[in-house]
Formats: sequence, C-alpha cells, structure tokens
Amino acid sequence: MDITGTHIWYYFICQREVWLMIHHIAPDEDDENLDIGRFISEHSYTRNKREIVIGNIKIDRIRKEGKQLVIGEVKKSSSYINSARFQLLHYLNTLKKMGIEAKGELLFPEERKKEIVEWTEEAKKELEQAMENIRRIARMPIPPAPKKISFCRKCAYREYCWAEE
Repeated sequence: MDITGTHIWYYFICQREVWLMIHHIAPDEDDENLDIGRFISEHSYTRNKREIVIGNIKIDRIRKEGKQLVIGEVKKSSSYINSARFQLLHYLNTLKKMGIEAKGELLFPEERKKEIVEWTEEAKKELEQAMENIRRIARMPIPPAPKKISFCRKCAYREYCWAEE
C-alpha cells in the first residue's frame, strides 16, 4: 500500500479518518474548510509556486536556495503542526530514498509563519512507526471507533461520524 502525505497528516490527528480515506469513503466535498484550504494553497506564495508530484507525494512548493533544494508544505494554520511536520518528513524521507537531499519548511501564510523541518534518524524511526500503524489501520475490517476531538468541528467527515448526535 502506498502511503501518502495526507495519510501521514491525518494519522496524527484522527486514525478513523485515515481508515475512511484509505477505503475511498469520500468526505463532504462541499465542506467550506476544504474550500478554504484549497484557496490558501492556490493563492499563497505565488512567486515560488511550483507544485510537483513525485510518485505518491505531492509537494506544494519547491525551490533552490543556493545549492540547497528546499521543499515547502503550505498549511491553513499551525494548529496541527506535529501532523504537518511528519507529512513533510515523509516527503524528505521519500526524496532521500531517491538520493535527493532537501531541506523542508512548513508555511502558514495566514499566520505569516514558517518552520524549518529537518530529516533526522530519530524522526525517521517515528515516521516508520507511524507508517506501520497506518498499514495496520488499513487492514482493519471496520474503522476505529469515533473519538470526539476538537478537529471534529472542522472535519469534512463529521456527519459520517456524528450524524446521529
């Protein structure tokens, strides 16, 4: 199973959502939070806009800083920064396996904030553990039980999990 950056991002927020995505259960495509995220991604950092797809990863921004390749991931807010860090680490790890050294940066245009993310052996071990857990979740016959968390208010799957409440 190919694990995408989106799987990694959601794994650290809601493992039920990871299961729903892997099993091709579509979220509410009319959800305004999805629209806001798409708008920010399309209209931020337009001077450096170079989205690129490599295998199963989709990098929002890529540029050269001297001889250093810099990849960027654009997020609506830093509320789920740990998830964003591991998503970017997944991209850095994938590039490293291809022999490409890069530096990563998380970009939060609405907050005018940027964070540098570096690939380390320790981070790689955590990433590999998360990927193993995602494969385990994918093999589950039914999704994990829903857990009410603050993210649920903004989730495009909220009606799937909480329609009866």
